[in-house]
Amino acid sequence: MNRGSSLNSAKKTSSDQEETIAAISTPFGESGIGIVRISGFLSESIVRKLFKSKSDQPHFISHHFHYGELIDPQSGNPVDEVLIVLMKSPKTYTREDIVEIHCHGGYFILQKVLELVLKEGARMALPGEFTKRAFLNGRIDLTRAEAVVDLIRAKTQASLVIANQQLRGLLYRAMNELRSRLVERLALIEAHIDFPEEEIETIVFRELGEDLKEMVCQMEEWIASYEEGKIFREGISCAIVGKTNVGKSSLLNVLLKEERAIVTPIPGTTRDIIEEVLNIYGIPVRLIDTAGLRKSVDSIEQEGVRRAKERVVDSDFVLLMLDGSRGFDDDDKEIFEEIKGKKKVVVLNKNDLPVKITIEEVKRFFPEDPIISTSALKNKGIDDLKKTIYISLIHRDIRATPEHLIVANIRHKNAITQVKDNLTNAIKGLEEGIPLEFISFEIRSALDALGETVGETTTEEVLNRIFEQFCIGK
Repeated sequence: MNRGSSLNSAKKTSSDQEETIAAISTPFGESGIGIVRISGFLSESIVRKLFKSKSDQPHFISHHFHYGELIDPQSGNPVDEVLIVLMKSPKTYTREDIVEIHCHGGYFILQKVLELVLKEGARMALPGEFTKRAFLNGRIDLTRAEAVVDLIRAKTQASLVIANQQLRGLLYRAMNELRSRLVERLALIEAHIDFPEEEIETIVFRELGEDLKEMVCQMEEWIASYEEGKIFREGISCAIVGKTNVGKSSLLNVLLKEERAIVTPIPGTTRDIIEEVLNIYGIPVRLIDTAGLRKSVDSIEQEGVRRAKERVVDSDFVLLMLDGSRGFDDDDKEIFEEIKGKKKVVVLNKNDLPVKITIEEVKRFFPEDPIISTSALKNKGIDDLKKTIYISLIHRDIRATPEHLIVANIRHKNAITQVKDNLTNAIKGLEEGIPLEFISFEIRSALDALGETVGETTTEEVLNRIFEQFCIGK
């Protein structure tokens, strides 16, 4: 993989990459196994100073486990029974020599093992530095490096699918295909700039314009996928809103399938905010059960109402709950004003009781919003509610189309938007007959944006900003 010249020079002059790094790669806490990872040219020599084999094998065999003890060189005492695996470059995660020390997963043991490794010449790895080295050494492009952290942070199967798309190189291949097409078109334009006496047929320029328009349509489709990708990647916050005693806490409990909120017939029971995360068909939804919105003389309840209103403003989505067994009143109408403009589903609850409000009446107030009839108490209509929430947020089922590219990273979206803008300018220039040098400039700018997306021309500052999001040890 070729990188931009500026990035190559940064790699050659960087002393950081010549150092051997080490870190604990498993979470802190008590566990059966913990791993200390080492990467760099000193990896093998460091472990040879610390490891005493319990077999007759005199040499390490690459990519094989070796059983023995880790010894403290200063005292000569064993620290732990361990398994050592040496992986010789280039067939490793970083394309450098890597050693993994598999020991027992106690906090003190792992710290002691890491301390010994650092004393023998390694330095502590920075967040994401192992993956950064994998990128700098050409094993993965930048989009796949970013996919690693998305994979680790995936909260649902759907977010895992999107991260795996990127890790398998779906975005990278799409960017490279687009780049190849643009390079061909740029060569045609620059040939005409260099040899103006050679006439290029009008039909060729017409085909060039149509080709660029097709690329712009592709860019627009990828950009449009961002909002859905972001939802799967980051989730949404969803406030359950309504006046007192409409069944908000009952709905929270039935959605979570556990008694998380206190439910009583006494209005105003919920005084504080209750938050829980729910997986709705792959969307991580942070449900927020708020206090009933009403006028109150109780100072504690007033504070709960104030906080509830703040959460409504900050939430991405609203479930507006209405009590179908009671008619509309002033509290309902005040709430309607509070949530005006919010993306929402209207939940007409308590359909197990005699109906006082019909769906048709609710539509008079919310003609554009979906309305679902439920009984949170009897667990009726809950599946329909979940499906409606999903459809309100997502317009395709990514489980059915796993190879449909979804952009979930704001950096990628911004770069693709830049490409689209450059190509749109090029198309306009072709149509208006402006000099080809300006068309060439726009296409070159688009190529630069593509190069930055996959990491061919990315600055060190941008790289640091990306990899500092990683945990230490990855």
